[in-house]
Amino acid sequence: MPPPMIANLPDATELLPLLPEMVLTGAAFALLMLDLFLDERRRIATHGLAVLALVVTAVMVVAGVGGHGTTLGGMFVRDTAAEVLKVAVLVVSAFSMLYIWPFLRARSLYRGEVGVLVLFATVGMMLLVSAGSLVMVYLGLEMLALCSYALVAIDRDSPLASEAAIKYFVLGSLASGLLLYGMSLVYGATGTLDLTAIANAIAGGEGSTMLVTGVVFMLAGVAFKFGGAPFHMWLPDVYTGAPTPITLFIGSAPKLATFGMAYRLFEVGAGGLDDKWRLLVAVIAVASLAIGNLAAMVQSNLKRMLAYSTVSHVGFLFMGIAGGGSQGFAAAMFYAISYALMAVAAFGTIVVMSSRGFEADLIDDYRGLNARSPWLAGLVLCVMASLAGLPPFLGFWAKLAVLRAALDGGMLWLAIVGVVFAVVGAFYYLRVVKAMYFDAPVADAPDVVAGRPLRAVFAVNALGLLALGIAWNPVMAWCQRAFA
Repeated sequence: MPPPMIANLPDATELLPLLPEMVLTGAAFALLMLDLFLDERRRIATHGLAVLALVVTAVMVVAGVGGHGTTLGGMFVRDTAAEVLKVAVLVVSAFSMLYIWPFLRARSLYRGEVGVLVLFATVGMMLLVSAGSLVMVYLGLEMLALCSYALVAIDRDSPLASEAAIKYFVLGSLASGLLLYGMSLVYGATGTLDLTAIANAIAGGEGSTMLVTGVVFMLAGVAFKFGGAPFHMWLPDVYTGAPTPITLFIGSAPKLATFGMAYRLFEVGAGGLDDKWRLLVAVIAVASLAIGNLAAMVQSNLKRMLAYSTVSHVGFLFMGIAGGGSQGFAAAMFYAISYALMAVAAFGTIVVMSSRGFEADLIDDYRGLNARSPWLAGLVLCVMASLAGLPPFLGFWAKLAVLRAALDGGMLWLAIVGVVFAVVGAFYYLRVVKAMYFDAPVADAPDVVAGRPLRAVFAVNALGLLALGIAWNPVMAWCQRAFA
């Protein structure tokens, strides 16, 4: 008779829902070994294979390989909501990799571990959105966080990048501590780590002070990871100090994973206490909208402006969560997916405009761009218009969805605040448009040297915001089915 530990191990068929994660993890380990035998000139092979691994995994998820179900004793859950978020995470990560290679290669910063770290971070995000237990939540979150810290510090000779990485590590560790402390209180109050069992305990009458306090601490940790005010202090410095394509990655896909974590913790686990945490989420949404928009208005550095605008977008996303219910979370998921695509395009603008010795991270660097490159100026216009929430771009429908969710959730005051700050936020995006089309060209501005492949990726990304704005219904319906 086998020992109990061996007898309780899941068999191969039980692990089928975990198959996409296992494939991506195997690919990451294989690329880590392959990179040992490649020199600098051939390193594009590992990068290309990393992109291929992300695409193949996305196809596996879309095709339903492995099927829905739970495994690892209920710690891992594969359902429609998880699959929607995984496809979005994989697509955004693949797009990020396409921006990373030309930028880092031109500056001799590309290391073989970049692609591997992105793959492991993506695995962490996939585990996070499929978490059925507090243990899996923390495992996925730390897998993502540790890889992100290393990516920010990839430019070891840059004092700015090193400072950003240290701030990210210290403050990220504080956020993880808050989250873990909240989890420990929830465990102490309910006696279980399983999210469904926690929900059942709450439904059975559990509502002790310890449990509510634990949920509050978990909310603080989630807001910290999102970059929502007043837990946003790490975000501007990290976004500014990290190499631009790394900022592009950590500012897009992890927002999807953090939304998945919020859904698992607060709707699946603590849904019975929504009358308590929804108001706190609404307060964080208002603080994020106010601080993010007002701080972004006075920035002259484009990366820093986009960092503070991220805080404001987190406010809109929290507005959907505060609306509560399946419609509120569907609207918030739609906003998270929309913002991830917009963030990739926004930071992709800086990558395309940059050249060695010219980072194109100041708003003044875009003065007169229309005179130099009308096509590129038109693409940047699409990005800024979508971020500002102008119709018919994708950002408009995303804002409309979360405003409606707030109204449906009985929070008219929150929707009014959202409308006011949506108008305020349009100002600083239109500053970039004004610089491109109405300001005199910069006399010593270098030519745009981005190659055709990178320009093509950016064109697909920017025009996709217009195409999805025109045909947004299928994406929104997909999000609604996830919470049906």
